[in-house]
Amino acid sequence: MPVELPDFRLDGRVAIVTGASSGLGRRFAQVLSRAGASVVVAARRQDLLDELAGTLASAHAVRIDVAEPGAAAQLVEVACSVFGRLDVVVNNAAVTNVAPAFDESDDEFDRVLAVNARGSFSLAREAGRVMTASARGGVIVNVASVLGLVGIGQMPQAAYAASKGAVVQLTRELAAQWARKGVRVNALAPGWFQSEMTTELFGDERAMQFVERKTPMGRTGRPEELDGPLLFLCSDASSFMTGQVLTVDGGWTAT
Repeated sequence: MPVELPDFRLDGRVAIVTGASSGLGRRFAQVLSRAGASVVVAARRQDLLDELAGTLASAHAVRIDVAEPGAAAQLVEVACSVFGRLDVVVNNAAVTNVAPAFDESDDEFDRVLAVNARGSFSLAREAGRVMTASARGGVIVNVASVLGLVGIGQMPQAAYAASKGAVVQLTRELAAQWARKGVRVNALAPGWFQSEMTTELFGDERAMQFVERKTPMGRTGRPEELDGPLLFLCSDASSFMTGQVLTVDGGWTAT
């Protein structure tokens, strides 16, 4: 029998990408669009969203703060209203607070968890309501981080690490709850990639030397090296995969 290659296309499907105004989120939206999906791009900066949407084949921009009450339900409602369905969610919106734990206030800690963990949960929950009610099911990809899997210390950000650890376990729990209802939930855990959030890191020569020294492949990631893993998780190519963390880190968590 001939071997059929897995299908990485997303033609006819509708996706939401949060944190899409810059960095990895912008790239994620572009990748899903090129794979054939209509994309709802969401973030807090309308001008950047509008510019991005104008470059995609089929897109709609929504200015939203995922940490605000009701924001997730509104976003899902817009996606279904504009495009008539919802098939894929990429929970990418995130913030950080780089500071030693002794200097990190409760308010700062809460702010990071509100966006990264609660925001991801809220959108997954609201999208899950639609997806589980549909015969088509759906896919949710939560963007975690290597800092949700291992500690680092030298670049202290306890709130961010805690939030991404929460995203990892949230992924597993939602996957277990919804597996029989046709909704797959996985996490993508990038290592060190250049983005708006890592601008300061990439501009610090000593920090970059540390990262390159500690990464078995001896370098940081290139943006396009997340394209394949993202499409794998969002498409039917990963149809028997749920509750998993796909780590793309040049070997960072292997040592």
